[in-house]
Amino acid sequence: QVQLVESGGGLVPPGGSLRLSCVGSGDIAGFFAIGWYRQTPRNRRELVARLFGNRRVYYPDAVKGRFTISRDDAKNTLFLQMRSLKVEDSGVYYCAGQNMLGAPIPPWGQGTQVIVSS
Repeated sequence: QVQLVESGGGLVPPGGSLRLSCVGSGDIAGFFAIGWYRQTPRNRRELVARLFGNRRVYYPDAVKGRFTISRDDAKNTLFLQMRSLKVEDSGVYYCAGQNMLGAPIPPWGQGTQVIVSS
């Protein structure tokens, strides 16, 4: 069971950038896919980026063109580069492996908080 630990969150003004990291205790390339999720007080956890094993990526419209997901297999690390951040991007960000149905594979980590505010 691969444990995932997120980091890199913080306070950033609107329009700013952040790079999140997710380090796995084992081979994260072995997941069918791996994704970044965001949870806000109002909403359930939502997917913001997905990286398939064949390197294909998916982004919902809300973040498309602003977020980039990538992976460093040598370091078992997943990244999320976020640019042109908006207030509504605030939340706790988690990473999780996904099965073939797109469902996240537990356990969830502690997440890393992103606050976009002036």
